[in-house]
Formats: sequence, structure tokens, C-alpha cells
Amino acid sequence: MKKITYLVLLLFVSHQTYAQTIEQIISKEYVERLIKTLSSDDMQGRATFTPGIDKAAKFIESEFKSIGLKPLTDENGLRQSFSKIQLKPSETSVTINGKLINPSNVMVSGNTSESLSFDQSSNTPVVNFDSSKSFMEQFRPISRSGKKQIVMVNPSLADDFKRIKVRLDQGSIVDQKNINSKPNVIVFILDEATSVTDYKIELKNTLLNMPLFNVAGIIPGKSKSKEIVVFSGHYDHLGIIKSVEQDSIANGADDDASGITGMIALAKYYKKLNNNERTLVFVAFTAEEIGGYGSQYFSSKLNSDDVIAMFNIEMIGKDSKFGPNTAYITGFEKSDFGAILQKNLKGTEFTFHPDPYPSQQLFYRSDNATLAALGVPAHTISTVQIDGDKLYHTVKDEFSSLDVNNILSTIRGIAKSAVTIVKGSDTPMRIPKLSN
Repeated sequence: MKKITYLVLLLFVSHQTYAQTIEQIISKEYVERLIKTLSSDDMQGRATFTPGIDKAAKFIESEFKSIGLKPLTDENGLRQSFSKIQLKPSETSVTINGKLINPSNVMVSGNTSESLSFDQSSNTPVVNFDSSKSFMEQFRPISRSGKKQIVMVNPSLADDFKRIKVRLDQGSIVDQKNINSKPNVIVFILDEATSVTDYKIELKNTLLNMPLFNVAGIIPGKSKSKEIVVFSGHYDHLGIIKSVEQDSIANGADDDASGITGMIALAKYYKKLNNNERTLVFVAFTAEEIGGYGSQYFSSKLNSDDVIAMFNIEMIGKDSKFGPNTAYITGFEKSDFGAILQKNLKGTEFTFHPDPYPSQQLFYRSDNATLAALGVPAHTISTVQIDGDKLYHTVKDEFSSLDVNNILSTIRGIAKSAVTIVKGSDTPMRIPKLSN
């Protein structure tokens, strides 16, 4: 009886020591400092290709250095640098039924050529937006169709047309190898014409070589160093957008300074524990908001067969629909990743749930998508109520809108739930690869 009492007491003391350790390492003050810095006005919304994102990268680098992370293999420092070509519209000439269209009423999607011209002899389809329907419900399927076409947009839809035009006029990002490839260009024209008998389209782009960089570091594994577990989030956001109440900075506090805060805090935690049998990679991805280019490049530099699991953290700044001390996992049904995490949390205050928003297709909308397509059990952990979050992608996504206790509990929940994957005793099943 004395031996049993002693063992129970030992287990209780061990649990208390563990709890105190995680609370000390991942403290509320620490989490607040990280997210306040990343979402401050000084970062100018962290838009890709701006000084603001460079400031954010320097801050993340400094945190990684203080934690003691090492650079990725084949990298000299904590920045994983690469580049893309930005195509920016420079000249646009469109004639419809003999009428020259004002360039302010033309926007172009999908053009990968330095110069492109075509007329009615090309037999390019011409379609009309229905003025009785919203602009966006028609724009999305057409822009994703990958089909070359001309789209006539009634002036009654001008407000949404001009809002999207501002974004498209910023240019598109492509690989050098895809420049001047056959473009599936879509030309949207704001005009009353519904019957088009002849047309002539002439487009020119300016090409700019644009540097990009992820920030990434590792904690080498011990007995299973070739096996990799990735913890990630994206540190870019929208930057300066349309002003609301004299505020034009989209701070991106929840999206995704909250996720980056979680990733950094986990790096600190696992470095302090120093008991990871598998190699842990911590990465802040760039350019998620404009196409996921950071995670795509990162994935291309890895052997996906070596990646055991990916914990991508996206928007954990507020309670989930399941209440406090909960989060959901996208693609829960695609592997036993979530079941392993739930098992490790048994008896704690925190629980994970399947993604409650399947219609939003969140599994393939974040930085986990590239590795997931390659068969890695790569999942995103989130708490955002995406179907009703009115602050998403607005200037109101600021630190003051967040619940730091929710961020703190989610980070600690991830830390506890990942323990057997980090130590190498659990290996999630692979996800079926997507066919090309």
C-alpha cells in the first residue's frame, strides 16, 4: 500500500512539474509580446514585397536565434530565400465593337506573357455577367476555370469590379519557366455591351524579379534525426488596404500573427525540453495570401517521405465554435493525426475536433496543402469561426480583438498533444497523394 501511495504521489508531482514547466516556458506575457509585435502598425500589415514583411522576418529571426534554432540544411542562415517573377500590367488596349474601352474599365487575370494580342479571329469565347446576380458569385468560378475568355460586366456591378481590379493591377506571380507560356487569359470589361461582334485585345506586362523568404530553423533529432516534424504558420498579410475610419493597416493579428506566435512559442518549448527524437522544423511562410508560394518552395526542398507530420497553425485568436479550450483540425478524416492528438490530451482540459466547416474546403486553403498533396499527414489547427468572422481580412483584425487566453490554451494544447509524435512513439498514417 505504501508503494502504491508513493507511486501515485510521484506521478502527481511529475504532472505538476510538467504543468509548471509548460506554463513557465509558454507564459501569457511571452505570447502577448510576440503577437503585439507582429501585429503592430510598425509592421505595416506585413504585405509580401514590402518593408513591413522584412521587419517581421527580422523579428522572427531574432526570436529563433535567442531560442537557439539552427538553420535548415544547405542554408547559411535562418532565411530560406528564393525569388519569383512579378508580372505587372503596363499597357492595356481593348476595342469592343469598334469602341476603344477606357483602361480603367478593363482588368486582366491569368496573363503570363510579356506581350499578348488577339482579336475575333481567335474565336475566344465572350460571356456576360448576369446583372441580377452578385459579382463575386460569378467572378470566382470564371477566374478559376483556367479558360481563355472575354467577360462583359454590366456597369451595375462596377463597385465590386473596381475593388477586384485594384488587386489584379498589382500583378501576378509566376515562375521564370512559365513566362510566355500559353496564357489562359481572362479579360473582364466593364461595359453595357451584351452582344460583341468584333474585338481586339492588346496587353503588355512589365517583368520584375522579386525576392521572397521563409524564416526557418530546426532542432535536430536524436535517435530518429532523419524523420521530420514540421510546425508552421504564415507571417505575411495584406498590408495597406482601403481605409476604414482613417485606418488603412490590415494588421493581421489573428491571420496569422496568432499562428506565428504559436509556432515560435512551440520552438521555445521543445528546445527547452530537449527530448525530441525526431528533427523538428519551425517555419514562418511568406506569400500565403498571394498564392502559397512560401510553403510551395519549402516543400520542394524536402523529401516528403521524410516528413512524419505537419502542424500548421492558422488563426487561433478567438474561441472556436466548440467553446473555450478547443480547436479543430482540417482534414481530420484523412489520417489518424487528429486521433493521436486527442489520445495525448485525454484527461486534460483541452480537446480537438474535426473541421466544422467542410464546405469552406479549408484543408487545401492553407500552407499544409502542398505537403498534404504529397501524402504527408499535414493538417491545419485553427479556432476561427470562418463562416461568421467579420474581422477577417479587414483593418479591424488587431490585437485588441483577440483573446490571449485562447491563444495560450491552444498553444499549450498543441504542445501536449504532439508529445508522442515529437518523441517518435507515434507515426500518423499517410494521406493519399493527389494525382497530378
